[in-house]
Amino acid sequence: MSATLSSTPTTQTVGALRAGPPTSDAVAAFGQSVLAKLTYMVGKDPTHAQDHDWLLATALATRDRIVDRWMDATRRTYRDGRKRVYYFSLEFLIGRLLFDALGNLGLTDTARVALREFGVDLDRLRKLEPDAALGNGGLGRLAACFMESMATLEIPAHGYGIRYDHGIFRQVLKDGWQHELPEDWLSSGNPWEFERPEVVYAIGFGGSVQNVETDGETTRYVWEPAERVNAVAFDTPLVGWRGRHVNTLRLWSAQATDPLRLEDFNRGDHVGALAERVRLEAISRVLYPSDETAAGHELRLRQEYFFASASLQDLLRRHHAQHGEFSSLADHVSIQLNDTHPAIAVAELMRLLVDVHEMPWELAWDVTTSVFNYTNHTLLPEALETWPVWLMENLLPRHMQIIYLINALHLDLQRAEGHTDDAFLASISLVEENHSRRVRMGHLAFIGSRRVNGVSALHTSLMRETVFRDLNTIHPERIVNKTNGITFRRWLYQANPGLTELIVDAIGPQVLDDAGQLEALAPFADDASFRERFAAVRRRNKTALARIVAEQIGVGLDPDALFDVHIKRIHEYKRQLLNVLDTIALFNAMRAQPTLPWVPRVKIFAGKAAAGYRQAKLIIKLASDVAHIVNRDPVVRGRLKVVFLPNYNVSLAEAIIPAADISEQISTAGMEASGTGNMKLALNGALTIGTLDGANIEIRDRVGSENIMIFGLTAEQVAEKRHAGLDATESIAASRVLGEVLDAIASGVFSPDDRNRYHDLVDGLRHRDYFMVTADFDAYRSTQRAVAALWQDHVAWWRKAILNTARMGWFSSDRAIMEYARDIWGSERGESRIELGGK
Repeated sequence: MSATLSSTPTTQTVGALRAGPPTSDAVAAFGQSVLAKLTYMVGKDPTHAQDHDWLLATALATRDRIVDRWMDATRRTYRDGRKRVYYFSLEFLIGRLLFDALGNLGLTDTARVALREFGVDLDRLRKLEPDAALGNGGLGRLAACFMESMATLEIPAHGYGIRYDHGIFRQVLKDGWQHELPEDWLSSGNPWEFERPEVVYAIGFGGSVQNVETDGETTRYVWEPAERVNAVAFDTPLVGWRGRHVNTLRLWSAQATDPLRLEDFNRGDHVGALAERVRLEAISRVLYPSDETAAGHELRLRQEYFFASASLQDLLRRHHAQHGEFSSLADHVSIQLNDTHPAIAVAELMRLLVDVHEMPWELAWDVTTSVFNYTNHTLLPEALETWPVWLMENLLPRHMQIIYLINALHLDLQRAEGHTDDAFLASISLVEENHSRRVRMGHLAFIGSRRVNGVSALHTSLMRETVFRDLNTIHPERIVNKTNGITFRRWLYQANPGLTELIVDAIGPQVLDDAGQLEALAPFADDASFRERFAAVRRRNKTALARIVAEQIGVGLDPDALFDVHIKRIHEYKRQLLNVLDTIALFNAMRAQPTLPWVPRVKIFAGKAAAGYRQAKLIIKLASDVAHIVNRDPVVRGRLKVVFLPNYNVSLAEAIIPAADISEQISTAGMEASGTGNMKLALNGALTIGTLDGANIEIRDRVGSENIMIFGLTAEQVAEKRHAGLDATESIAASRVLGEVLDAIASGVFSPDDRNRYHDLVDGLRHRDYFMVTADFDAYRSTQRAVAALWQDHVAWWRKAILNTARMGWFSSDRAIMEYARDIWGSERGESRIELGGK
């Protein structure tokens, strides 16, 4: 989004496009509201107020306009008895909310004019709002898109997660190495949230389980935790398009039951008196604490149980207050588990129903398996969590008993159905017995859910064939596909207002309400004037991004160069390394033949590596080392630039995506569940270079195979090559260019200060190439040469770019949410006129 980080807007906003210029009365009313907030909530006089004060006042004035709609929506849900959706997610990457809210309320231009009368620039304020550090990547951003779409479609919903004090870390690069610092997004307060000190639940850990005889035949189990921490609610209202409906994001903060040990404090142990509080409240400090230590491993499990338990207690309280019993829970409630992190909720709901509310086991299990649904986001083992049995028994002893019983009944049923093979039963067991005994949380979520969905057609197929193969044989109707989507309100209308204006001028404002109308843009791909205007919008966005790059890292970029963008979490399977290897090959070729008419290219990388992921950090360092050499080489003379932008977040994505010419989606085939970055970039007209992985396949089918650059091994071929062995000596020997690149890296050409820095990395590529980097190198390089040739054909390039935008309507998160509502949740949408988007 060029306007996100630049100082001046470049075009009309969506509000003006659909509602015309703001009226003087609306401007005056909003201005007075801001002034009142500045005076009575911020406590500042306008003549002395700083930009942050104006930001706070503007956010509060905007929030006021959401609250009435929020309360109306809640009243309607109670009045009509509508089914509620509860979205459980460890991440909600909501980003900045000011323009999100103003845009959906149609108030952006009203606010801009009102603030201008006070001498305040709204776009300057926008840069001051911190990104909510509540997520890491696609998982959290998907949750945010889905919450916005549920509000837009008027589906009553709550998002449930954790209010992380620091969230995901702030990434800084020092000499090319990633360092993690605490993200202080809450340091100046959060004007969007409401603390609910009266909504608090005690969450227990450890202790013992007592058997209590009730009537001689029934035994009750009473869990007596050794320690408790309070979960306190913080609510953020999330408004949908046109402001018709508002839903709630409820996040839990961990607070110790005792603020300090007063006796210790009075004895002079001022630090020790707070130690227990610090330990307990660590639950909501940081997203994804490193689990390299036993304490870090335990903290992750504490986090997952903490928010699952608080959320279940909360929704059960709400349901009981309205309906007076729990047997009808599935008629009024649907819970979506966003990946495996909240899977402990299955055991926790059984505990609450059976132990606390004294429901018979069979009925409780029927309710549980009718309420839960589970979205799987990855086939990677580290994401399909397992927990040591000993840790579960120590930390959640009653839940381990419940999991044992669920598993016993599950296996007994399969034996009764004729499944007596020990290997088969071991594969479907909730407890893995092979090495150390571990609880399979993915299996628990599968067994405890009504529906299990993948997030792209390929991913869902692979789920059936691999990680849940045997479970799928006994529940063949349980796995369904729901391909991900993105909210166009943020990723086109807000992020790229120039392109939005161009689209509306061409096909009319109805596209703002119906993503399917984008298809009407396709004929304009053959309109020379439209192609020129489309290209001009892209160039303005590239110029804005170039300013950001210059400000952040001091590298100058040519906006007429090809912007080749690779922005996502740093992981070996996402293959940033393959891109770096090709960059080196291109650099070598340019230096060898400097007089050839090379296409100027800018390689743009951004993304964070997990704190404990050493290989991913080494890849960041390599990209930085390559940038250091390439950007200073006089031979290439600026025709190749490499930049790694630190601290990738939603706001930075909003600046990069509208400026991208090429979208790098080059994961090892069969390993990316879906991808949503690919959708955002293609929607904004970037051409995808990618493997047949995740949603790339469906994007190809929608935009046309001639409008996407596909290369490399298929998922089946990857599996075959892995089976044959991971040694890449022969394939490297067959590729002279690849051999030269690897030799250069290994010999220290890009690390003269430490010539052995990348020895192990190169050795791994040569002999343990699990992610098929070397196997796909030549195909990738060939496709990149085709990209360069296409860039020189102005007509062909921009025709393909326009067709990408025109044919992406189906990838709206509104379509995805309507499919969830219809096929999984059994919930009705409201009266919103948002359409499916595409046929």
